[in-house]
Amino acid sequence: MLTKDHNSSERGSSDRNSSDDNSSDHGSSDHDSWGYAASTGLGFTHEEIVDAHFAACAPQYRAALDAAELRPGRHVLDAGCGTGAFLPWIADAVGPEGRVSAVDLAEENAELAAARMAARGAPCELDVRQGDLLRLPYPDDTFDAVWCANTTQYLSDEELPLALRELRRVVRPGGTIAVKDLDAGLITVRPGDRFQFMDFFRKGAEVPGYARQLLRTRDLYRWLGETGMTSVRQHTVLIEHFAPMSPAVLRFYALACARVAEQAVAAGLGGAWEGFLDPDGADNPLRDPYAYISEGNTVTVGTVPVRTVPVGTVTAGSGRANARSRP
Repeated sequence: MLTKDHNSSERGSSDRNSSDDNSSDHGSSDHDSWGYAASTGLGFTHEEIVDAHFAACAPQYRAALDAAELRPGRHVLDAGCGTGAFLPWIADAVGPEGRVSAVDLAEENAELAAARMAARGAPCELDVRQGDLLRLPYPDDTFDAVWCANTTQYLSDEELPLALRELRRVVRPGGTIAVKDLDAGLITVRPGDRFQFMDFFRKGAEVPGYARQLLRTRDLYRWLGETGMTSVRQHTVLIEHFAPMSPAVLRFYALACARVAEQAVAAGLGGAWEGFLDPDGADNPLRDPYAYISEGNTVTVGTVPVRTVPVGTVTAGSGRANARSRP
């Protein structure tokens, strides 16, 4: 079912992700140039491109979710659920005794995620709502675990720690937070200059904005640690696709590369970008007999610290001092 978070919706008119001001500190033009925006104004969040990316990388995405080690009977939050592609897998992982909640900033994405799960039939209790990661609409210690995929890339350096603290707030002590995101530093295409795409992202990262945030992913272990998470572990996977590419792979990467090429040409960057401009073009490098494209995906998992009661503290109802610290 879809639950509307009215407070979050009202905030959307003035907060960082408003469809009117796009609210990132780098302004609307940054995301406008990337295209495929949902109502939030954030690039690459529309269902057309989100679903295409998931279809292209489904096996690798499943492996990433498995790294979160979600267990039966747990209550899990999908924070930034998009169109709900991960929800069936999360629901299967927690089973009929578990619960799944999901939140996304774009109301239309939350509605679509809820509708898809209703049509599929969830094996457990499910609640999907529109909301903001910076002000999650849940009480403290609500969840056993959080899964947050392809979402931190949209947060500035000022917003990221705020969001991570919110995730920590809603997860019980001893619970886990798993963050998965794209590492643009591992994007490369053949045939062509092996540094062409990296040079594009490095140029874009000279100023705050989306390109810089896409190169920040392998620093997530530090961000989680600085938020107070413990036992932080991180793993980066190189996702590779070779010719002949499947229709799903070709569709997503041709569309994505075209948007990068458009920005590169407009900025006057050097490189052979013209071939990427037409996603359906016969001369597109991705249709070369020896075509290759790669991207990185990083999964970072941390544990919310267990609170302890100091030795000698008298707890309510205990009638005596604790002999030792306890959770």
